[in-house]
Amino acid sequence: MRRTAKIKAGVLALLALTAVVLTLVFGTPDISAMRSRVDAAGWWGPALFFAFYVGMALIPAPMSVLTVTGGSLFGLWSGAGLSLAGALVGAVISFVIGRQLGREAVDRLLRGRLERVDALLADHGLSAVLTVRLLPILPFVAINYGSALSGVRLRHYVLGSAIGMIPGCLAYTALGAYGTNPWGLAAAVSALIVLVVGGSWWARRLDARHRSTPAAERSRA
Repeated sequence: MRRTAKIKAGVLALLALTAVVLTLVFGTPDISAMRSRVDAAGWWGPALFFAFYVGMALIPAPMSVLTVTGGSLFGLWSGAGLSLAGALVGAVISFVIGRQLGREAVDRLLRGRLERVDALLADHGLSAVLTVRLLPILPFVAINYGSALSGVRLRHYVLGSAIGMIPGCLAYTALGAYGTNPWGLAAAVSALIVLVVGGSWWARRLDARHRSTPAAERSRA
């Protein structure tokens, strides 16, 4: 877990450095021109982005990249709202599909990550869903399909997902909305690093607590 946190934090730092270098070499992209084109499309722009986001949420895809793009195209609040709505709808659809597919098919889809999701969702409640959504240590699609087979109730899944995805969604959207501003870029990347490192630290505590809990007690949870 600690190695995962270091790798993800290092990747974020590398992306930030790459963005700074590209900005210095090629200049900043014309964000206002991009947003003008989106505005010219009327309601089709947000509708297509939302629909595309929902579709990509059903498969293993880099959702963070889409969220950053939403910030670039629609600004912080509109981009965050569209990304959060698309992520939540896609997560619910994935949850329903996961329950229909069954454990074996989902485990193949997640490439063996289902056991790890089970461990983090051991208590099958709202707090468990909220926790795994706040911790950026599992792929988005793994949480979606894995939750479907963990015994989590749909209402807990929806509420925990909606609340838990807000911090990361805002951080990635800010990266897109203010990425050409050095201070905005630094603030967004710092927030993401805190989420990754802090989330991984908390996940280690959850794993340790789960391992130390007797099997009989976990089965009653």
